[in-house]
Amino acid sequence: MKITVLCAGKVKEAFYRDALAEYAKRLFPYCSLEIIEVADERNLPGQEDQAIAKEGARMLAKMPEHAYIAALCIDGRQRSSEEMAAWLSERMNHGDSHIVFVIGGSLGLSREIVSRADEKVSFSKLTFPHQLMRVILLEQIYRSFKIMKGEPYHK
Repeated sequence: MKITVLCAGKVKEAFYRDALAEYAKRLFPYCSLEIIEVADERNLPGQEDQAIAKEGARMLAKMPEHAYIAALCIDGRQRSSEEMAAWLSERMNHGDSHIVFVIGGSLGLSREIVSRADEKVSFSKLTFPHQLMRVILLEQIYRSFKIMKGEPYHK
């Protein structure tokens, strides 16, 4: 199974980079993980739509053609950790050998990205910094694999 996290912007804070590296290391036995970062746009007043469109075009250019696309959106489907594990297992059993999770920048995702997605996924109705969302996503993917394998971690 290959999992790609496609996201806007670079992770600037060392503590986020450390957390991402830790979860990437933990995920190694379970899947092939790739993180693709595209340049984010400056958020200039009155030019938000153009910025989202430019980020979206960059993301579409990096999006694998035959992968299952899960766009992280606040209005997407929310799941418990157990439901996320079951969803990931179902994706694997249906032949989706490559899942791409797409995380937008501070302005969110373009309409084109959301339209291209096979589904919208939400982790909460709360808004998280997009850099922190990467950590949350990797932790939940790791938790899902531990649940699927019946290994201790999830409480």
